[in-house]
Amino acid sequence: MTTPAGPLAAAPGARHARAPLGAELRTVLALVAPVLHHSSARLWQPQGLRARYLRYLVTMHTVIRASVPLMERARAACRDAPATDAAAGPLYRYLSAHIPRERHHDTWLLRDMEAAGLHPGDELSRPPSPEVARLVGAQYYWIDHFHPLCLLGYVAVLELNAPAAPLIPLLADRTGLPPAAFDTLRLHAEIDGGHSTAVLGALDESAPAPQVRAAVRLSALHTVTALADVLNSLTDPTDPAELTDQTDRTGGPAEREDH
Repeated sequence: MTTPAGPLAAAPGARHARAPLGAELRTVLALVAPVLHHSSARLWQPQGLRARYLRYLVTMHTVIRASVPLMERARAACRDAPATDAAAGPLYRYLSAHIPRERHHDTWLLRDMEAAGLHPGDELSRPPSPEVARLVGAQYYWIDHFHPLCLLGYVAVLELNAPAAPLIPLLADRTGLPPAAFDTLRLHAEIDGGHSTAVLGALDESAPAPQVRAAVRLSALHTVTALADVLNSLTDPTDPAELTDQTDRTGGPAEREDH
């Protein structure tokens, strides 16, 4: 539990002779990037890709629908922060600019699901996976019980690890799904470079107290491992229905896999 002597009550103007936090976090994430690269490579391998991509669309919706609520929660915490909190102002300004850019991305995914032949209402009636709850849920804890700047560790990981544009036509070719099923990936590939620059810039500007700085790094590293678990769960589904169903969710025959 954060006390009045905790991170939200850091000494006014406290600054430390260290690299800006955004630059530091970029270096840290580069060191652990192989974790996500390995999980992504398994996710996008050709064998069984169509079924995995359908699961990916549904799962990413359960992640992305939480993005704006998380940012609104963090912005509200910034409004309530004491005047001595040097990180609250830069974070509030960043979130106020970024929230409108992130609205309706979950709606994009609903359209992709429909284009792929899925029925979003049916798919989203199932409980979200524990991997998604662990990925997203940690951010609610850090926002409410430590410091809202922790959210930018999460955002930085997602923005810096969006699928690259050249992957999209390859996925369309290998799955046989229509181009409209990849609109969200395409749009994110176009905009996420600027978004990653913005989030790292906000971290550079924030100049948080040392314990908050450490918590942002912790949030980012947790996000890397939790996101890898989400991607791995798509590659190795544990739901018996996923393992035994002989038809894909579009109603067509399941892919034959040569061994």
